[in-house]
Amino acid sequence: MMSDDPRAKPIVKWLTTLGLGETDREELLQGYATRLVDNGVPLWRFHLAQRAFHPKYGGTGFSWTRNEGMNYEFFEHSETPVPEWRRSTFYHMLENKLPELRSRFSAEDRETFPVLQDFFERGATDYLAIGLRFGDFIDAPFDPARPGEGLLASWATDAPEGFSDSDLTLIRQTFETVGLALRAASTHQMAKDLLQVYLGRDAGRRVLSGEIRRGSSRQIDAVICYFDLKGFTQLAEQIPGTELIEMLNDYFGIAVSTIQGFGGNILKFMGDGVLAMFDLGSIEEDADTALAAASELQKQMRLRNIDRATEGLPIADFTFALHAGEILYGNIGSQTRLDFTVIGPTVNQTARISGLHASVGRSIIVSERVHSAAKPGTRDLVSLGRYMLRGVAEPVELFTLYEPDELSHPIQ
Repeated sequence: MMSDDPRAKPIVKWLTTLGLGETDREELLQGYATRLVDNGVPLWRFHLAQRAFHPKYGGTGFSWTRNEGMNYEFFEHSETPVPEWRRSTFYHMLENKLPELRSRFSAEDRETFPVLQDFFERGATDYLAIGLRFGDFIDAPFDPARPGEGLLASWATDAPEGFSDSDLTLIRQTFETVGLALRAASTHQMAKDLLQVYLGRDAGRRVLSGEIRRGSSRQIDAVICYFDLKGFTQLAEQIPGTELIEMLNDYFGIAVSTIQGFGGNILKFMGDGVLAMFDLGSIEEDADTALAAASELQKQMRLRNIDRATEGLPIADFTFALHAGEILYGNIGSQTRLDFTVIGPTVNQTARISGLHASVGRSIIVSERVHSAAKPGTRDLVSLGRYMLRGVAEPVELFTLYEPDELSHPIQ
């Protein structure tokens, strides 16, 4: 039986304290590696890999080295395991259900695992890897494409004699607490990532901070934006479903990155449309920034359509409506299904303004409220005339954003 190492207790206590807080994972692992070194472990390299609950990334890797400190990288999702992963020590452990793997860099080990050959050439003398699986994945069958929730970690040294028995004891007696602390930190990070992806950056942050009661909302002045793809219904009948989804994701990617790049918040996707808002502190700043985003969006959509046409892909035009006013921003729904969104006459009027694109023949329509709030002279806003909106008693004047490189063909 492995006897307790007295050096483990303060490290475990420190890890527990951090796990109970909202500690950054990079800070936790940096501190852990430093404490091992401070307690006499001749650590040259420490690496930890963890699954990421993210639509783009399948995992996160953290690496500490004596000379470079802590670095991290993200691993993108892959439907089939890449060759480097299949030939790794971690893959071998998962495939053979090994809780540990120890190597003193024998010729056989270095031939089997290319990473060990690399470490050997850089002066490493001893290597230990440990795996922890969490929850339902503890006894689950191994899936090489989706290894499940847990941790895989390795420690390497370049000390001539390698790791001592006491070094290995200290590592083993502290690593489970590392797992618990990281699981707590990762749960918070996972919730943050998923809420931001599915609700938007601001709404996700608000829900995570506790704004979760039905009916909780606040009244704000903001610029509401509605992005829509022109002729999408007709395109949906002409091209295969997979191409349609690819096209939607392509155009949505441009719209979302542009709006968020200017500080806007994506509120929801509605079919082939995107509802967004700018709430940056003052309605004047909101209007100026929304117009700048509209200008950039127009440029990016034009450039992407040139590329798509060159690649032989279907293309679509877009419409973008901007309106400003008071909105209610918060939780709407039932006790068991809520939506963090915006409601109010301003939102409804934005949708109605968007529906006038065919009538006015322009891609971008700006309401008189946005025109009035924007800094004079910053953008060339040209009047389109006055129009009656359903549910609005008085006619409203609408404008478009004129720029020399604007798509000039009319909306049909």
